[in-house]
Amino acid sequence: MTEAEEYDVVVLGAGPAGENVADRTRAAGLTTAVVESELVGGECSYWACVPSKALLRPALARADARRVPGLAAAVRGPLDAEAVFAHRDYWTGHWKDDGQLDWLASIGAHFHRGHGRLDGPRRVVVTSAEGERHVLAARHAVVVATGSRAVVPDLPGLAGAGAWTSREATSARQVPPRLLIVGGSVVAAEMATAWQALGSKVTVLARGDGLLPRMEPFAGELVADALREAGADVRTGVNVEAVVRNGHTGPVTVVLEGGELVEGDELLMATGRSPRTEDIGLETVGLTPGDWIPVDDSLRSTTHDWLYAVGDVNHRVLLTHQGKYQARIAGAAIAARTGAGSGSGASGALDSARWGAHVATADTAAVPQVVFTDPEAAAVGPTLAAAERAGHRVRAVDHDLGKVSGAGLYADGYRGRARMLVDLDRGVLLGATFVGPGAAELLHAATVAVAAEVPVERLWHAVPSFPTMSEIWLRLLEAYRDAEE
Repeated sequence: MTEAEEYDVVVLGAGPAGENVADRTRAAGLTTAVVESELVGGECSYWACVPSKALLRPALARADARRVPGLAAAVRGPLDAEAVFAHRDYWTGHWKDDGQLDWLASIGAHFHRGHGRLDGPRRVVVTSAEGERHVLAARHAVVVATGSRAVVPDLPGLAGAGAWTSREATSARQVPPRLLIVGGSVVAAEMATAWQALGSKVTVLARGDGLLPRMEPFAGELVADALREAGADVRTGVNVEAVVRNGHTGPVTVVLEGGELVEGDELLMATGRSPRTEDIGLETVGLTPGDWIPVDDSLRSTTHDWLYAVGDVNHRVLLTHQGKYQARIAGAAIAARTGAGSGSGASGALDSARWGAHVATADTAAVPQVVFTDPEAAAVGPTLAAAERAGHRVRAVDHDLGKVSGAGLYADGYRGRARMLVDLDRGVLLGATFVGPGAAELLHAATVAVAAEVPVERLWHAVPSFPTMSEIWLRLLEAYRDAEE
């Protein structure tokens, strides 16, 4: 039997969440092993956040420039696709993780490349690509940070059609003349923006009533309108029933409910995410392979006191920045429970004096998200509909973002909208949404106000600079005051 290598903590998955757990446990003096079967840095670094923003930034910069007097005429030409791809490749490290490996070594973490599976409590078996096996034993905690993968629905003809998922959409090296996108999610909206700007004729086929269904309805409406103006065909309320393609090359056709055929050169399925837990040995500890892993607010499993899950895999919030936040909480909680760095031997529940530092709240109460479309859509907290479903007594106040001086100076013909959601019982900001060019930079102020539960009356004394788009705060507060009178 292979002798086990012992560590205080074993982290399964080296994406942003896994890296941050390792950073915190190593900082606390706990020996830590990190296991990864693909690239250190994970989905975000190579196939999601980083490459998608690298593709989108030139598109958004050109769109902004076209709305600026004196500059618009200079940017009428097409994007240089090869230069955009080179920029993306640079930011993904050309899909090599040497720099991330150096960072892991610098914090003193032990790295194991291979497929990791739980093998009973506190044990992980790692199998390398060459078939070599290593057994790792965790004295205190195993942290699952294996993330999620794109869901591909079971549609007739889809399995053999060579459809893209988000991975292919962010790493492709050729601009397809016609790109079909099935879905209305963030991935669908962002990739429609990027590839339309790069020269594709994009068709979006969304089953729901609009794009960006988790945001306020006006966000999806403004993004869809802009895509249509850019030349995309955006259809909502449509169902795809089948896909037809002869092999992985040549035209691809989707069959809509009712029999209509829509043809393209590539097909992107942007239809959701599922947990990467189907083959990590959950069955060896009484859990179900392929399921999300439920956790408490310290990110510890609700069924095992030694098991933690951070990032997408626990299904709390599928956003990189929230996964990293959870990882910091989990790392601190593990350290506190082991007494690392504290001189105590605490190993059970955290004492109440220290508990607040090791509880995740931002991934439920103040979740910020930016969709990097043109216009940008940025939101924190619940939508109006979600707040009302949750039983909050709320008031939503809206304002035309384009009527703020800073927005008019930012771009000619600026179009956007802002909403502030106030909890009437507590008198604090519950959520906010901003849609418009450059609107993402408004979001963190709202996130601070929501997380800190700043009284609305106090926000009057946070004076926005003139002439910036931040003046929208003053206009929203005025609208709230007027609604009270």
